[in-house]
Amino acid sequence: MRDGGLSPRAIVARIITIIIFAILALRLGYIQLVDDRYEKLADNNYLRNVVVYPPRGEIFDRNGELLAQNRLCYDVSIVRKDMPRYGFDTTRVSELVGMSREALVKKIKQSPYRRESRLTRYPITVEQKLLLDEMNIGGFYTSQRTVRQYPRKIGGNLLGSINEVTKAKIERDPSYSVGDYIGMEGLELAYEEVLRGEKGMVLQDIYAPQAERNTILKRPVAGKSIVCTIDAELQQLAEELMQGKVGAVVAIEPSTGEILTMVSAPTFNPDELVIGRERGNNYAREINNPRMPLWNRAVKSRYPPGSTFKLVTGLIGMQEGVLRPHYQYSCNMGYHLGGEHIGCHAHPSPLAMSYAIATSCNAYFCYVFRNILENKKMYSIAKDGFESWRDYVISFGFGRKLDSDFLGEGAGFVPTREFYDKRFHKSWNALSILSLSIGQGELGCTPLQMANLAAIVANRGYYYIPHIVREIEGQDSIDTRFYQKHYTKVDSKHFNHIVEGMWRGVNRDGTCQGAYLKGLDVCGKTGTAQNSKGEDHSTFISFAPRNNPKIAIAVYVEHGGFGAEMAVPIASLIEEKYLTDTIRRPHLVEYVKGRKIAYPMYRKKKK
Repeated sequence: MRDGGLSPRAIVARIITIIIFAILALRLGYIQLVDDRYEKLADNNYLRNVVVYPPRGEIFDRNGELLAQNRLCYDVSIVRKDMPRYGFDTTRVSELVGMSREALVKKIKQSPYRRESRLTRYPITVEQKLLLDEMNIGGFYTSQRTVRQYPRKIGGNLLGSINEVTKAKIERDPSYSVGDYIGMEGLELAYEEVLRGEKGMVLQDIYAPQAERNTILKRPVAGKSIVCTIDAELQQLAEELMQGKVGAVVAIEPSTGEILTMVSAPTFNPDELVIGRERGNNYAREINNPRMPLWNRAVKSRYPPGSTFKLVTGLIGMQEGVLRPHYQYSCNMGYHLGGEHIGCHAHPSPLAMSYAIATSCNAYFCYVFRNILENKKMYSIAKDGFESWRDYVISFGFGRKLDSDFLGEGAGFVPTREFYDKRFHKSWNALSILSLSIGQGELGCTPLQMANLAAIVANRGYYYIPHIVREIEGQDSIDTRFYQKHYTKVDSKHFNHIVEGMWRGVNRDGTCQGAYLKGLDVCGKTGTAQNSKGEDHSTFISFAPRNNPKIAIAVYVEHGGFGAEMAVPIASLIEEKYLTDTIRRPHLVEYVKGRKIAYPMYRKKKK
């Protein structure tokens, strides 16, 4: 090696050093000029996307009164990644959000998302509370939104409620995310897509002044308001009359199928299930109530229709040609044949159809039922006659869902030929199932189906699908299925004979004279549904006026006794209120409210 020269090893070392520095320089330049990944990571330390929740569509009654409105609140949320490493002052936070320290810690620990590292920047809602100022604690943020408020505190089962969306729902529907609210039951669930609106998004600079903090990325779109078919005053009256009772009330406008009132008793105050500190306790109380206030009996419960079903038996008999309105049958305190006996109450005998309906004669409709099934001109065996009878019954809306806009609607039950073949080992006839003639036996229907029967008779043979929504904001009309007439298999000419019997039952010499309203030509049919577990169920269907009817109603009171005892006065007061806008029989209101019914079967079982 020459003096002053570099050894080959040193030259190699210099070249390697130059290459390393060149690579570093190029990488640094790429990061600064081309790759924005690190810039985004840096931005994430002070920029965050914040969801802007839209106001939910409000719900009005048919007269423009608010049933469900919005009120302003704030969500207090936690973003775990932004929390100080040394923790946070739980006492201060709990004071700000208005909940105990223990409840706050429990809320965080119980979050279903807390173990998922990919959600460390997701907010976990810990409380909804109106705050005067935003919180300024690392990892805790507030976002403005609206929650429900119910001015009249009515229609719990009808309206439903709002709750935070579940993890399972998010997995099924990616349009929802953690912290979103969703309708639960009733209108809120059935019209969720209409009411929910579209979420917005802002980019929030947490270090910027308050006025400059948010950059709008997407504006929220408010949910659409709904005008429902309910009459708020009528709904409130019906709920008051059903207080302390178990059962349901459904009233329909026959000319449209619009539901005027729908009560499931017992009900609940929908304000108590609004998102908030007490919601969990209130919900637990209601779900543990043995009378099941969260169960919508009006559309889900299956009850025997009792004597109200005699109208259907009579109509089928006339359509089949085995009954004429002037035909008379004898009743000797019931129907007796061989070993079969179906009892009845005292009334003049023999009697024709209109009087049989007015007095609710059991024997009369037993004869009619047998004549339908055993019509030798039409059917070789009674089983064939039964299948034809069943087809008629189905056309009245029984044994199937009516396709209303209530999710979870029950279908009731109309037994099939196969059902009886199995029960009676294929050896049965009309006498074996005679109780069907008077709405007993295996028959089951919902109060909604019973109200629909009242509407069918009021319309002389057809109905519109019962529905709860009248108008949706921004839409010219509701679903077209609600404008279509659905006809039964019985000709309209036969219905006037049934209407005559129902009118006579109220206005002359029948079982439902307590429903009489001067000048309103109320028509009705009582029912006393037998019950093996206690006092009979009291039921009544009615419509008024006789011509151009404005309201059709069904009332079902579990263990209420005879139809005339409880169901008739409740229905009559509701009809009076709707048709005259007043109540002129305060003594009847006091009678209904003061009548106590024992429900030992609904007592909470001791552990």
